[in-house]
Order: sequence, then C-alpha cells, then structure tokens
Amino acid sequence: MIERADRPDFWQSVTGSLDAADEPLTDTAKREVFEETGIDISSLPKDSLVNLQKQIEYTIYPQWRYRYPPGVERNKEHWFALQVPIGTPVKLAPREHIAYLWLPVEEAAKKCFSSSNREAIQHVFARADLFKAPQS
Repeated sequence: MIERADRPDFWQSVTGSLDAADEPLTDTAKREVFEETGIDISSLPKDSLVNLQKQIEYTIYPQWRYRYPPGVERNKEHWFALQVPIGTPVKLAPREHIAYLWLPVEEAAKKCFSSSNREAIQHVFARADLFKAPQS
C-alpha cells in the first residue's frame, strides 16, 4: 500500500494511466510500478506480472477530475497482480507518494480509500491459482 503525497491518509495500491491511447496495458502496468515503487518488473521472474483480464468502469470523484481531459467523468480500470520476492526494495516517487506498507490482505483492503482498489485487492488474494509455485 502506498500513501499519496497530495492527500494524507489516502492509501492505495499502484495505479496509473495510459501515456498514450495505444500504449499496451501490460507496458502501462510495468511503467507505473516502476514510477511509483522503483520496482523494475523486467528483473523479476517471467510470470510475476499477471493481467487479471478484469476491468471495471466507475465515476471519477469530482475532486480528481482535473487530472483528466475536460468532460471526462468516467474511468475504465484494468486489474493486474504482481508477485515480488520478500525484501524487494521500494523507492517511492516523493512527489506522488510519501509512505508504503506491506500489509495482510484484509488490512490492506480496509486501508484503501477507493472501493474499486479494495475490491481489486480482495479479488487478487481470493485467486489461489494466480501465481505458480516456485520450481525446486
């Protein structure tokens, strides 16, 4: 969980937007993880990032609409999951986030400001099949 710099006590998982309309979703996910946490997904095992093939659409809170083009009031969110090894260092982008926490699932979900973010976290951890067990 990461805490936004522009809104104290607003906790979320990594989120972000396409840089261009034709940017592949997986590329966006990799870029946003790196920008917000400093974690380079290309240095992780091949199947660490999973596109959950789930998307939801929601109304953007009025106080956040300034971040979008004029007249945009709805957003489509695509869900990904990322498995990182214990001890993976995190380097926050200080203009975006001021703190991070690794939390158990239910604590993380409770800490989320956004209901869609909370639902995504619960969805990921309800799926025991997402990540393959490490090969010995």
